[in-house]
Amino acid sequence: MTSLWLGIVIMIVGCFALKYAGLSVPERILNHPATVRAADLIPVALLGALIAVQVFADDGSLRIDARLLGLAVAAVLLALRVPFLPVVFAAALVAGLARMV
Repeated sequence: MTSLWLGIVIMIVGCFALKYAGLSVPERILNHPATVRAADLIPVALLGALIAVQVFADDGSLRIDARLLGLAVAAVLLALRVPFLPVVFAAALVAGLARMV
């Protein structure tokens, strides 16, 4: 068996074990308030981390450019409860115009 297939088999077993472990968690732990709160906050934290990396990172270094201005516009519009699609268009427009200047 080549090392590629060995790696594939190890990943298959690992994924199955992880899935099985998740299904084996007792119901009382899943319904615990701390678990529910953490499960609610994980997507927000991951999205925030993704946004931070996409806005501030460039080839392994910190960079402040038009993306930060677009993010600021999006944050203000979202705070004003503007619908999502106009927020995306406005942020892209502002970032694009800032790059042209």
